[in-house]
Amino acid sequence: MRAEITSWLKGWIKRSEAEAEGAPDNFAPETPFFAVGDIHGCAGLLEDLLEKLGAVATGEEVCVFLGDYIDRGPDGRGVLARLFDLCQSYPEKVVCLMGNHERMMLDFIDDPAGAGSEWLKFGGLETLQSFGVSADKRWLDSAGSIELANALEAALPSGMQEWLRGLPLQWSSGNMHCVHAAMSPKRHPKAQREQALLWGHPKFFSEPREDGVFVVHGHTIVENASISASRVSLDTGAYKTGRMTAARISTGGCIFLQTES
Repeated sequence: MRAEITSWLKGWIKRSEAEAEGAPDNFAPETPFFAVGDIHGCAGLLEDLLEKLGAVATGEEVCVFLGDYIDRGPDGRGVLARLFDLCQSYPEKVVCLMGNHERMMLDFIDDPAGAGSEWLKFGGLETLQSFGVSADKRWLDSAGSIELANALEAALPSGMQEWLRGLPLQWSSGNMHCVHAAMSPKRHPKAQREQALLWGHPKFFSEPREDGVFVVHGHTIVENASISASRVSLDTGAYKTGRMTAARISTGGCIFLQTES
């Protein structure tokens, strides 16, 4: 099954560009690409969605995952292992961005008794359990957090922590800019603060950009994937709604693809 699913990264199935729908004419990436919304430990939905991407791929696409691979859902370990393998196997075709939940997990490893301890309250317990690290809310003290961080580090497969620390904050093609959460509407895409890219910006949804840039993002759950002003919103809350969404974006074209549990 895995060989069948990943075959779309080697030899893509042809499909007419005329089937693309719903995008404004001024989408202008340099190359067609897929963008995948928040996964949050939903490994089964991810596999189903990868199959759907394969069914519409033409062979040109890069696949960009928008962050938040872990926490809240049951199989953060499985999702990370899958994406880590894809990035190692197809480095020219697969891009994984940093999400705020990946950042929180790394902060927990670095400072489990301090700032990093907040991660345990935002889905970190589910991720620990997926790595075989037993924990519950009774562990939310300094000594317990340090023990959990040490156990998590030991459970991470070789090379995975280094890969996570190197995840980029954004990926761009033409006037399309993929990030996890948001961009400041007034700042150039390359001059954004990490806080906005990972956690959001207060004016992101109320103030459209005026420079022709489109921001493809996750982080904020929407009922349905949508194109609005200068944004493409793709987080449909997989861990709570059972729906995971991606988009295929090309010059003047956009298809939304979704899988449901």
